Amino acid sequence: MSFESPLFWPAYVKEDVLHVLDETLVPSKLKYIPVKNVKGAVAVIRQMKTRAFGQFLVVLNTFLLELKGTVPLSSRGQSPSSLLKHLQQVAHELNNSRPTFPFAEVTGIITGVAHKASAGGPEAVRGAVVKTVHGFLAGIRARRLQRVQEIAEAMKDGDSILTHCNVSGELAMAASLSLAQGKRVKFFATETRPYMQGAKLTTWELQQAKACVTLVADNAIASLMADRLVNKVIIGSDRSAANGDIANKIGSYQIAVLAKEFGIPLIVLTQPSRGVASGADMPIELRDADELLIFNGKKVFGPKVRGFYPGFDVVPHQLITKAIAINAGL
Repeated sequence: MSFESPLFWPAYVKEDVLHVLDETLVPSKLKYIPVKNVKGAVAVIRQMKTRAFGQFLVVLNTFLLELKGTVPLSSRGQSPSSLLKHLQQVAHELNNSRPTFPFAEVTGIITGVAHKASAGGPEAVRGAVVKTVHGFLAGIRARRLQRVQEIAEAMKDGDSILTHCNVSGELAMAASLSLAQGKRVKFFATETRPYMQGAKLTTWELQQAKACVTLVADNAIASLMADRLVNKVIIGSDRSAANGDIANKIGSYQIAVLAKEFGIPLIVLTQPSRGVASGADMPIELRDADELLIFNGKKVFGPKVRGFYPGFDVVPHQLITKAIAINAGL
């Protein structure tokens, strides 16, 4: 598995269009959705066509799309204040696409750079934003590779590792590196209902890395641990707090509690953040109940059955054995 794997780099720009891998179709189909503006960006994020790392690629590139999508500023007579207002509106729409994700920490930096450059005119604003976004994107590969190496170091010969949801290729890259080092490691991946990211994405990624992976039902974790079939848990995180709490895909909290009960170390891949003080301050996204009740376009339960689907839960820092962080670089 390489850095060119679509799951490790799930979005790319070509001819002023952002092509976003539709992760809901993997592994049966590799299809890319063309995104040309903030409206398209919000749609792929909100509809969970892309998640995790892919969402942040979309957020960053959307600012470039919006800049390139306008008529040249000099011919429009556009003022720096109007351009700044437009960028702030782009940031607002992205920030509200999925409330649990800390998009505002990224978009706020970009609009802040734009504000500082506004004294130099609209072209200065444009130049500052483009330079900032490109600078961030240029450093991503090196920072992700560094974390992959740290994850591989945490994998020991003979490990049987449980993972939940999906971390956009990093776990598979680390598995590939560990196997190349002669370590015998194997994995259990949860289904991760209702979108089945673990069943669809994680198992596929690990197979691409030539790793041994077994799919396990979401409700079999306690049995798996009681039978000593796993000795380590590695999960990602979608948001972190200043005190070390993290928010991750719903189901992560119960896995963390069980890991503590059975004395199994829990390793979390996270991003340093001081945007909120603790997990209690994180807004938890409530998804549409139909995402539980409808399958392949058909309602599969009784007409009066209700659904409750929080997209995330919070893992207190006391349950985390080790956090492997990546610096956002902005």
